Amino acid sequence: MSSLQTLSSTISRLSLLRKPLFCYTFKQRTTRPTWSSSPLKLSSLSNRFFCSKNYGQINMSSKDDLIVLGIETSCDDTAAAVVRGNGEILSQVVSSQADLLVQYGGVAPKMAEEAHSQAIDPVVREALDKANITESDLSAVAVTIGPGLSLCLRVGVQKARKIASCFNLPIIGVHHMEAHAVVARLIERELQFPFLALLISGGHNLLIVAHNLGQYTQLGTTIDDAIGEAFDKTAKWLGLDMSRSGGPAVEELALEGDAESVKFSTPMKQHKDCNFSYAGLKTQVRLAIESRNIDGKIPISSVSSQDRSSRADIAASFQRVAVLHLEERCERAIEWALNIEPSIKHLVVSGGVASNKTVRDRLDQVVKKNNLQLVCPPPSLCTDNGVMVAWTGIENFRMGRYDPPPPVDDPEDFLYDLRPRWPLGEEYAEGRSEARSMRKARMHPSLTSVIQASVQQQS
Repeated sequence: MSSLQTLSSTISRLSLLRKPLFCYTFKQRTTRPTWSSSPLKLSSLSNRFFCSKNYGQINMSSKDDLIVLGIETSCDDTAAAVVRGNGEILSQVVSSQADLLVQYGGVAPKMAEEAHSQAIDPVVREALDKANITESDLSAVAVTIGPGLSLCLRVGVQKARKIASCFNLPIIGVHHMEAHAVVARLIERELQFPFLALLISGGHNLLIVAHNLGQYTQLGTTIDDAIGEAFDKTAKWLGLDMSRSGGPAVEELALEGDAESVKFSTPMKQHKDCNFSYAGLKTQVRLAIESRNIDGKIPISSVSSQDRSSRADIAASFQRVAVLHLEERCERAIEWALNIEPSIKHLVVSGGVASNKTVRDRLDQVVKKNNLQLVCPPPSLCTDNGVMVAWTGIENFRMGRYDPPPPVDDPEDFLYDLRPRWPLGEEYAEGRSEARSMRKARMHPSLTSVIQASVQQQS
């Protein structure tokens, strides 16, 4: 299917409804909703809810009365949360797959899917119980539909659709990276659009200008490996404890080392853009480890003090250069962003790697030098979580971007709307890369292009 056809088939899901948002009657649908192209043919879960066939009415006196359940299963954490429209977090539950990460040395999609399938029901139930509500108290269900691992995304989408259909709730498909950026508005209430955002995690490095909800310009992205993946690999090669992921392990060991002891080269110094590359730095780290005869299969807890010191030096030197690469890209991104949106006052840094204290401290110096303010969600909201999905759902719901309740029963061959590769924004002209990895075919048009097309269709 062509890109134009894909865009056309996607618009209907994100249409801007002109009806009142807080007193809207949903009727039982006799036709199936339109879903985007390139979906997966999947079997639905067994019905674990008592499904009422009586479709009622949503009555909310104000936007603060919204109560949204957020479900996140894009990668290796099963998460759910309940958030009010006024920003009150009623509950937050995360089931980690740390044991699987240690066992397989990273995310194994099929194993991750099975773990999500086992965890999703108890995680959602615990989120509702902790919030002291039932499904019938919800205003809507928000769920991550991409980007991510399709096998994992499917588990969350199936669960969200089951709840939404059984309890006559609108459903909101959420972009994972938008959620990382928008959750900062939950924490910092004075954070207004436009703002600049750096989103950094195991799978993503992304610099964007957030013009408005659903409207983003991509200044730079990773052309190979993301910074979080580089932290994880370094931790594994150094024999560190991966049970809480590689980033915290490397950060802790780096405190013992000399950050100037190993002369790693800063990536992409010759490229005057805002894109990222960590593949080369990973290779440098691996070679440094081999040259010092460090055996990563031996846990650091079992090595000599001299060996530990050598590992600490590598960890510290790696972290220094990895963060320096972020600094240099953010410096240029700030310059570009202010040319695009001169009123920008904030840099939002979110995603799992934003929990790193060195990252925060160094980027805080960068923004202060440019008379901006740094906004970082707390660590529990930087890593993948249900709160960011619920809050992004709330913001989209207020804009009228949601689907009516799904039919009560999805057939066996139902085609789910999953978007494993889903760009957030359109590329800034000066930031385009000719790198081979950047020329891969897109499975879905960007969120921004979908919103823009929908607005044009409504006007």
